[in-house]
Amino acid sequence: KIAEGCSNGCAFCIIPKLRGRYRSRSMEALLAEAGQLADSGVKELIVIAQDITRYGIDLYHKRMLGELLTELCKLPFHWIRLHYLYPDDLDDALIDVIAREPKVLNYIDIPLQHINDGILKRMCRRSTKAEILALLAKLRDRLPGLVLRTSLICGLPGEGKAEFEELCEFLREARIERAGIFQFSPEEGTPAAEMGDQVDAATAERWVELVVELQSRVMDAFNGERLGECLEVLCEGFDSQAQMHFGRSYAESPDIDGRIWFDANREVEPGTFVTVRLTGVMDGELTGELAEE
Repeated sequence: KIAEGCSNGCAFCIIPKLRGRYRSRSMEALLAEAGQLADSGVKELIVIAQDITRYGIDLYHKRMLGELLTELCKLPFHWIRLHYLYPDDLDDALIDVIAREPKVLNYIDIPLQHINDGILKRMCRRSTKAEILALLAKLRDRLPGLVLRTSLICGLPGEGKAEFEELCEFLREARIERAGIFQFSPEEGTPAAEMGDQVDAATAERWVELVVELQSRVMDAFNGERLGECLEVLCEGFDSQAQMHFGRSYAESPDIDGRIWFDANREVEPGTFVTVRLTGVMDGELTGELAEE
């Protein structure tokens, strides 16, 4: 399945089915379709699935994401972005490929959901807090300028004040650049809905608000640290009302991470990569100016 992104061909998603009643698509099929996208002028390819680290297990009886990425990098894409990599299978071999291939962006989406060991065990997650912290430290060390994205849930069964504070402390320490915060909602017929120690909705909602506030401060600090930098930006269009061009750097995934707005003394075509000097922040999004070489 191919999910269309920017209408100007800036970004497309290639989605291998890893779970459910669909089998993964073969490497040959994925590479053939990716090749057609590259030939049509697509600049950014997004490799995305519920857990792309497991790609190849059903077809080849081993993980093949590293091999797939190596082959994709031979195609004329400018950027290749990864969503979602579960921490359990993000091993050294895969990190080596990401570090080695310049087209694979140092932007990784790892859905952690929580950090407390008890909550992780209830969720049937195989990683522990210590293992997650070690993985994040390794990624930071191996991938310069790494931008991390994750998703977190508040109000999970068994989560009390201590577990919630542990999650908050993790965010303060780890300083993850991007995070989506969600409130747990019991779904009828699922094991989680039948668990004891359910958190009342009002408490869970309040916790979400607090985590969003905390994460907003982390993201504001991240944006502030970027001011003055000159970044490669993929132009996606021009807003006639704002009278500014807009686009994204490697640190912004389409539709979820916001845009970079920039002034230019010339017309910049959508799908063009330009250098932008970051000068300010507007409503949580970065602003800048075209930096001609």
